[in-house]
Amino acid sequence: MSLETEAVIDRRRLRRSLSLWRTLAILGVVAVLAATFAGSDLLKLGESQQIARITVEGLVTESRDQLRMIKKLEDDKKVAGVIVFVNSGGGTTTGGEALYEALRKLSKKKPVVAQFGTVAASAAYIAGLGTDHIVARGNSITGSMGVIFQWAEVSGLLDKVGVKVSEIKTGPLKANPSLFAPIDEPGRKAAQAMVEDGFAWFQGLVTSRRGVDVAMVPGLKEGRVFSGREALSYKLVDEIGGESEAVTWLEGKGVPKQAKVVDWKPKPESSWGGLTGSITSAAVEALGLENTILARIIGQDGLFGRLGLDGLVSVWQPAEN
Repeated sequence: MSLETEAVIDRRRLRRSLSLWRTLAILGVVAVLAATFAGSDLLKLGESQQIARITVEGLVTESRDQLRMIKKLEDDKKVAGVIVFVNSGGGTTTGGEALYEALRKLSKKKPVVAQFGTVAASAAYIAGLGTDHIVARGNSITGSMGVIFQWAEVSGLLDKVGVKVSEIKTGPLKANPSLFAPIDEPGRKAAQAMVEDGFAWFQGLVTSRRGVDVAMVPGLKEGRVFSGREALSYKLVDEIGGESEAVTWLEGKGVPKQAKVVDWKPKPESSWGGLTGSITSAAVEALGLENTILARIIGQDGLFGRLGLDGLVSVWQPAEN
């Protein structure tokens, strides 16, 4: 074999050897990077967990979108705990009931804490009772345990304008109370019985969830509101503070300290509800005001929004005598 041929063979062997070592080096780098990123992912496992923050504000009603969102929280593996931020004077009693039941079901799977803002009264306080720990500001307004059944009676106005309403009904308690006639004694008794039944249910929640003898708290049965500090002294809340205290409580229940607080919001839904709401909605549509600020004000938290709360109501707002 000639020297030239041997040189060619040697170069080929050297090339194969270099290729092998390059491949091994690349595989080594890949292995190191893989191990590094795998370790990093393990370290960030806690960071992938989150604390879901849901908000209860404005008028409390039975929102199907909100209830579906709470249901999703039950099964979402990223959610380690839930903060329910409450800033509402209340709303319908059934709205508070629906929220309470949804939060009790959620708390069976994940720790749930309420954080009260400026006000958390009536049906909004019922929502707080659905959690396992309540944090309130020292000056949060809370309490207002009670149920109201209200309706407008316009028979005097109709007499003045010369309008008479005629009706045929199946029994004396059908459509009683009515907009168009003064309430009679049977109607008053039936309405009072319904209010007292709702009130007994509300009292039962406070007793069972807070371990409080309602009769021993001054003014509670009469619908009084309390500051956060007063509520703490009567065991209506658990702690004075804000979101940081709520997060600390969740961490004590096993939520990772790296977990970030993430806002969860339901998809928008129509705020027009009940008979009054339907009439208001029709008027707004006829005037072409559907997407205006005025429509939002009167439809949600304004005058017509409150008039649209049909049925039993558990709501607090300051009144002037």
